[in-house]
Amino acid sequence: MALHDLIGYLAAALTTFSFLPQALHTFRTRDVSGISLGMYSTFTLGVALWLAYGVVLAAWPIVAANAVTLALSGGILAMKLRYGHRCGAADRG
Repeated sequence: MALHDLIGYLAAALTTFSFLPQALHTFRTRDVSGISLGMYSTFTLGVALWLAYGVVLAAWPIVAANAVTLALSGGILAMKLRYGHRCGAADRG
């Protein structure tokens, strides 16, 4: 494996796995009150574009990292859309 690919896979693993604890916490608790819909929408779109960029370039470290991150961020975004309304002022009693 070429050194630049090894660096790419290591960077991909570190940045993707750093996102995992927050994603798992959100999936377990379904607490999306601290998540910005605008930020997650923009982030998820950006990750999708990075994935497309990696596919076009056949840059497999970019593809691998962004495929996993897109699945996680897409799941969190879906939870925000589904459960986000429960965090409004009317729910606080």
